[in-house]
Amino acid sequence: MRGLVAAGRNTFRSLRYFNYRAWAAGALVSNVGTWMQRAAQDWLVLTELTPHNAAAVGITMSLQFGPALLLLPLTGFAADHFDQRRMLMLTQAALGVLALALGALVLSGTVQLWHVYLLALLQGCAAAFDAPVRQTFVGELVDTRDLPNAVALNSMSFNAGRMIGPAVAGLVIASAGSGWAFVVNGLSFGAVLTSLALLRRGELRASARAPRKGLGLMQGVRYAWGRPDLLTNLGMVFFLSTFGMNFPIFISTMAVRVFHADARGYGFLSSSMAVGTVAGALLAAGWMPRFATLMSSAAVFGLGCALGAAAPGYGWFAAALVLTGMAGLIFMNTSNSLMQLGAQPDMRGRVMALRLAIAQGCTPLGAPLVGWVADHWGARWSLAVGAASGLVAAGIALWYLRWAKNGPGRSGPDAPAPG
Repeated sequence: MRGLVAAGRNTFRSLRYFNYRAWAAGALVSNVGTWMQRAAQDWLVLTELTPHNAAAVGITMSLQFGPALLLLPLTGFAADHFDQRRMLMLTQAALGVLALALGALVLSGTVQLWHVYLLALLQGCAAAFDAPVRQTFVGELVDTRDLPNAVALNSMSFNAGRMIGPAVAGLVIASAGSGWAFVVNGLSFGAVLTSLALLRRGELRASARAPRKGLGLMQGVRYAWGRPDLLTNLGMVFFLSTFGMNFPIFISTMAVRVFHADARGYGFLSSSMAVGTVAGALLAAGWMPRFATLMSSAAVFGLGCALGAAAPGYGWFAAALVLTGMAGLIFMNTSNSLMQLGAQPDMRGRVMALRLAIAQGCTPLGAPLVGWVADHWGARWSLAVGAASGLVAAGIALWYLRWAKNGPGRSGPDAPAPG
């Protein structure tokens, strides 16, 4: 019993910091609203604005995540040079206003597909600046020794929102229409803005700021290029993010075309995946990040997608999503922690911006392709693409582990190369 209590304290140890508690509380509310919007937006495009066109969902994803790649020179610079708390207040406020704008268009009955495309692009621009700052800002809330735990708890909060948000969105859409889901999300940003205002500034652990000499993008790229561990990590993230993390397409097309589910059924499938991601976050919160975990989670992710593609019924597909969500979360969380811990403090913002640009910005490359596969070959074949991405990423990790074991000057696969 004492062991379980100690394990629980270890899992949630970052909550002993006031600033982290305040941040986590506001972020959880906002995360629920964000996932409500994502589910409602996919449903709006797939069932209300198009005749079940998966390619249109893919285009929306491309516009929403593409700016993370296009704006990389600016976002990495901003994360390393500007006050992170103030930046977060600006980006979170902008995202809230854009969500309210989309809600107003839907509720007024004037929304068109190009409105969704435009607002998705603007949201992507705001999120491109928000994401690397939000990732590295955790380092200002806790001691360095607790950073992996704080990153894991952040992921758990994000995916708790992923578990609750789509289910709530399904109920809201079925009872009141999709417009109210966007309004709720817009209002939810008030919670994270309040938490940022309540932070005790004297307790913030400000990280080192890079000197302002140009944008420093190429310096960040050269830094990552000279680090085999970071480069391998980025390569794995590329394959999973580009071809595997297209679940708005996977879930919506399987729900509507294969299982003929309504909005509630679609929301339940999204929440089923989130059950797995929350479980994965709980597991990751108590682990030290290792490359072997990165490899095994990528392989299990591919297996989960394959099982989902072959699922004979709705329940089996939901179960496969739980497994896939767990593996995907462990993979992304381990990748995040390895990169934050391995990078120099004054390079961390640019390294994380580079990772996020690949994790989010490469979706525009894969989402239209996956949507095309779903439209022309069927929803199950689009999941097969996701399965292949997991196996390829696992193969990259296996090659790196073997190289690191036999390579000169290495003490082990998890020993970072000198910065």
